Amino acid sequence: MSEHAIEVTVNGNRHAARVEARTGLGEFLRDALGYTGTHLACEHGVCGACTVMIDGQAMRSCLMLAVQADGAEVTTIEGLAAADGTLHPVQQALKDNFGLQCGFCTPGVAITMACVTRDCAGAQGPDVEAALTAAMSGHICRCTGYQGIRRAIRQLAGAGTEAAA
Repeated sequence: MSEHAIEVTVNGNRHAARVEARTGLGEFLRDALGYTGTHLACEHGVCGACTVMIDGQAMRSCLMLAVQADGAEVTTIEGLAAADGTLHPVQQALKDNFGLQCGFCTPGVAITMACVTRDCAGAQGPDVEAALTAAMSGHICRCTGYQGIRRAIRQLAGAGTEAAA
């Protein structure tokens, strides 16, 4: 199998590596770089657990090859909180509202919600709630019954999203 040299910035840290052409981005993040918060489950892009931010957009890391991320800025769940450990507003809302149980889907949910709240910066109310709810349709959670996630969405929509950028 052919190998390719890539450089990717993950959570502000630049990484240079050689990867096989067939190596998935999620696999590369977890196995080669140690960002184990990125969870791989369905590997078909259906469940959303592997969602990471690539150049500011929520993307399924199971549907992307590591070589396709060459030169990209990637944010995983490990890079969402502030450097001092202060939780991102999305993480705080999920925590406040018990929007997680086993935590397997949580990294992908949080990354998607962070992208949506950033895109809705300065807005609040029904439009933000609708955007967040629609975005969650791409995530499968098997243990929360979604009620905690929905409460977190309402908290984010009611509080405004200017702090979520």
